[in-house]
Amino acid sequence: MAEGARLDPWEPALRLEYDKLFKYFGVKPFGEVLDRVRRVFGEPHYLMRRGVIFAHRDFDVVLDAYERGERVAVVTGFMPSGRFHVGHMMVVEQLKYYQKLGFKLFIVLADAEAYAVRKLDRREIIDVALNEYVANMIALGLDLSRNVTIYFQTNYEREYYRLIQMLSRKVSMAEMRAIYGELEPAKVVAALTQAADILHPQLEAFGGYKYIVVPVGAEQDPHLRLTRDLADRFERELGLRRPASTYHKLVSGLDGLKMSSSRPDYAIFLTDPPEVAARKLRRALTGGRASVEEQRRLGGVPERCVVYELYVYFLVRDDRELARVYEECRGGRLLCGPDKDYAVELLVKFLEEHQRKLERARNLVERFVEPPKF
Repeated sequence: MAEGARLDPWEPALRLEYDKLFKYFGVKPFGEVLDRVRRVFGEPHYLMRRGVIFAHRDFDVVLDAYERGERVAVVTGFMPSGRFHVGHMMVVEQLKYYQKLGFKLFIVLADAEAYAVRKLDRREIIDVALNEYVANMIALGLDLSRNVTIYFQTNYEREYYRLIQMLSRKVSMAEMRAIYGELEPAKVVAALTQAADILHPQLEAFGGYKYIVVPVGAEQDPHLRLTRDLADRFERELGLRRPASTYHKLVSGLDGLKMSSSRPDYAIFLTDPPEVAARKLRRALTGGRASVEEQRRLGGVPERCVVYELYVYFLVRDDRELARVYEECRGGRLLCGPDKDYAVELLVKFLEEHQRKLERARNLVERFVEPPKF
């Protein structure tokens, strides 16, 4: 493998070069299937239209299965290692889209991984999973009562744990190092557990869903490569098939690096008081020029602007409004100060409404997921 080509799914603050996925790992551009998505699903998700969901593996297989009327499942998860931020929203928005299409949803709360890899306090992990992640899913409009299985990694069914143990038989440490680099035991177990998270819906005990798509951030591709190899090796014994996957770009932190719960000054959390979120956003990196005069003459560079990125990812849902902001920035008519004022207005309105829903949602979480007892 070329130097620098390896991805680390546990790195909290990387700056990812997305072209590496095409160059080194064989993913395909999502744009190649976008017209087919329109024919099969109807209107694509706005993140698909805007190129935020930019790559896939075997999504055409999922489209084929859906078109034939086969049952299709979505598998994704959250590691409850910190507060829920706007980057996590992208996964929930995709889940809502697939739920409307009739997909079965499997959502894993990766508490085992948070405990072993992040080395966090056990009770804190469970509390964060329930009151940050599950509650925010509900508040964002995901219906956990409709065709959804949501579970903690440490509190699930025996067939799932059996699968983790069986998967370990057909992979070597040399292979895992080639995918992940140097590994401690906790990461080995975490990787095999994630493979079981992705593959277990194919077992009859969990419904026998043979067509699975996994929407993930681009840095999670190592887990998909390992899982697809394991599916091939267990095809005859367990009837497993390769899962499909889609890859979305990562929301930038306010300093331009990856947004992460471990970097709270550069993240916007859905529980931030609106005035705190507003102050953070006003400090965000922009694509402005060195002076007002230069920006009026040359225009801004929205492609390098964290504020514009937030418009694209969640603040502006209307494509025509997004195009207006883009053109005014590029044309030098929208300066960074007024631009941030507009973004702050949208963000504060969103957070005020969302946090009212969140208070109600926190009373509902244990209806949908049973927390571990220890």
